[in-house]
Amino acid sequence: MSQQTRDWIRYFVDYSALLFFLVAYFVSGRNFQTATFALVGGSALALVVGLVVERRLAPFPLIAGGAALVFGGASLFFHDPRILKMKPTVMNVLFAAILLGGMALGKNPVRLLLGSSFEMPDAVWRRLTVNFALFFLVLAGLNEVVWRTQAEQTWVLFRFPGMMILTFVFSLAHAPLFMKYAKGEDLPPPPTE
Repeated sequence: MSQQTRDWIRYFVDYSALLFFLVAYFVSGRNFQTATFALVGGSALALVVGLVVERRLAPFPLIAGGAALVFGGASLFFHDPRILKMKPTVMNVLFAAILLGGMALGKNPVRLLLGSSFEMPDAVWRRLTVNFALFFLVLAGLNEVVWRTQAEQTWVLFRFPGMMILTFVFSLAHAPLFMKYAKGEDLPPPPTE
């Protein structure tokens, strides 16, 4: 299987359930329950595709897909869309707690994830971990404000693609730092004429 095919499968596993949710919401005339069914079904499908194609369940898709199944399933079972709307808050607070808790225990979760690609001083790893934790807390707070104060369709668009755009901008803001400390063998060769 080519690298390009693997990349497309990775995108499918990572984002298809949210895309199914968004499309189902607007195609169904803004029916939140129908969109939630699409999210749950899309999450299950993405996990199966990831397992069949990659022969493993990658940690982040497993966490995101599992949370979508749990929160989406509970939202459907109790007929309460608030449960699904709270999912980003709960998950982002959990991610921040894992990062900050890891630091409190003398570990650095971000370094564990990215350390093989970047050689940074400990102080930079700590700052990066705190930045990610604060970003997750900001996303959690924004989610609470949006779902509690805005129309449902605004929250749906905030959830996807809004949060993805915010995450992209946050990551892009850290690109110079990552490039500064990227290991030489991970960089593309300089252009030749």
